[in-house]
Amino acid sequence: MIIVTGAAGFIGSCLIAKLNELNFNYIIAVDDFSNEEKNKNLIGKKIKERVERNDFFQWLDQNNREVEFLFHIGARTDTTEFNKEIFDTLNVNYSKHVWEACVKYQIPLVYASSAATYGLGELGYDDNENEIHLLKPLNPYGDSKNDFDNWALKQEDKPFFWAGLKFFNVYGPNEYHKSRMASVIWHAYRQILANGSLKLFKSHKPEYQDGEQIRDFIYVKDLVDVCIFLMEHRKNSGIYNLGTGKARSFNDLGKSTFTALDKPVQINYIDTPLDIRDKYQYFTEANMKKLIDIGYIKPFYTLEEGVKDYVQNYLVKGLYW
Repeated sequence: MIIVTGAAGFIGSCLIAKLNELNFNYIIAVDDFSNEEKNKNLIGKKIKERVERNDFFQWLDQNNREVEFLFHIGARTDTTEFNKEIFDTLNVNYSKHVWEACVKYQIPLVYASSAATYGLGELGYDDNENEIHLLKPLNPYGDSKNDFDNWALKQEDKPFFWAGLKFFNVYGPNEYHKSRMASVIWHAYRQILANGSLKLFKSHKPEYQDGEQIRDFIYVKDLVDVCIFLMEHRKNSGIYNLGTGKARSFNDLGKSTFTALDKPVQINYIDTPLDIRDKYQYFTEANMKKLIDIGYIKPFYTLEEGVKDYVQNYLVKGLYW
C-alpha cells in the first residue's frame, strides 16, 4: 500500500500515473476532493481508496500495518497567498503530523519542499542542510516550506528513511486546474494559440537582457522518476534539490513552445509588475550533486524535449497523464 497526499493535484496525480505504470495499483489517494476540476486528474487511475485530507490520520491509525511508503505531496502552493495561518495549518502543522505518524508507525517518507526556500539565492542553491536555517524565502509559502525543513532537521525521532525534495520550476501534464499558478509553458501555450505571440517580463537589471532571466525548469516526469528512485533506494535520508541542474532562459522556454506548435516565434516584453518586481528571481539553478552522489544516474529531459512532449502529447490533445 502506497499513500500519496495531494493526490488529485498536479504532481500527486502524475506520481500516481507513474506508480500505476510500474504496476503499483494499491494506492491510497489523500486530498481535499471538493474541487471537481482537479479531480479530473484521477480519472482512469488505479486507486484502492480515496481518503479525505481531514480524515487521513484517523484512517492511518486503523490501517498503518499495510502501508509500505508515504509520499506527502499535498500543500498549499499559492505564492500570492499572504495569509500565514493557512500555510501554518496546511504546510507546517499538517506536515508535522504526517512526520510524527511516520515515526510512530515506521513508514518511510518522501515529502515536497520547494526551491522557494532559497529566496533570491543569496546563499546559492546548494542543498546543504547546515545552511537551511540561514535561508530567507520571499513569501509565506516559501517560509512555510523552510519552516518545516528546519523543524524536520531538528527532530531526534525520524522515520527510518525520509527525504525532503526541494522542487524547482516544475511543468507538465495535469496542471490544467492551477490557473495563475500553472507553469509558464502552460501560459505560453494558451497565449500562442490565442494571439500567435507570447508575453514575457522585461529585465529590470542591466546584467540581464529581456527574457534572459534563467530558471531551472524540470519536467514532472523527471520529478516522479526521482520519487520512485528514493522509494526503492531507502538510504541516505535528508533534504535534496530536485531540478535539472541546468538553468535555461524564458526566451528558450518560449522558443521551445513555438517550435513544439510549429509556429513562428513572436515574443513581446512587458514590465514586471511592481508588486513582485523586487522579489523576482533572475536566476535559479539546482546543485544536483547530492542526489547524483547517492546513485541517481538517469538523464533529465532537456527543456526542448520536455516542452515538446508536454505540448504535443498532452496540451494539444487535451489529455491528462
